[in-house]
Amino acid sequence: MNYLAHIALAGPSPEHRVGGLLGDFVRGPLIGNLPSGVEVGISVHRKLDIYFDQQPEIQAFLKRFEKPMRRYAGIVADVVYDHILARQWSQYYEQSLPEFCQEFYRQLAVYNDRLPVRAQQFLDHAPKVGWLEGYSKFDNLPLILQRIGGRFRQPVALQNALPTVIQHQDAIDREFHELYPRLQRFVHTKLQQIELV
Repeated sequence: MNYLAHIALAGPSPEHRVGGLLGDFVRGPLIGNLPSGVEVGISVHRKLDIYFDQQPEIQAFLKRFEKPMRRYAGIVADVVYDHILARQWSQYYEQSLPEFCQEFYRQLAVYNDRLPVRAQQFLDHAPKVGWLEGYSKFDNLPLILQRIGGRFRQPVALQNALPTVIQHQDAIDREFHELYPRLQRFVHTKLQQIELV
């Protein structure tokens, strides 16, 4: 799961949502450097990543790619799944996608002085360009994937995976809608378990 799905799956709590994003930016043990609710969100993000990678839908996604792209197909899945979620947002949430995103940017800004540098850069840039909302447009995916691939020590043209995605779009859409409610239940259960501790 990429940024949008992690934030949305974190539920209504602003702290959990911030943690849902920061799971991609914070490494190492959680030792109280951030508010407890944010650290809960990071912890659930990490558990969700492990669970997600084990699901049959993501395994089916990966198998559609030949080597060497298969090695990076999980990253492609993260971005493509955020696109599907953004495009069909109203199927899962009553609040509109633009309202949700603007609300989240405000929630994240509360913690600006405590964010890792890369998360501060996200906060500086995302509201201006409609970063999260932009996942709804397929035309944005090549650039998103190109930028991600450019961060590798040896850049990878991840955008070259998109023809395979287009070829299997109907199946990928169907698999996403089978998977996403299961991810919602997983996060809900994990949050309940943490609250009982």
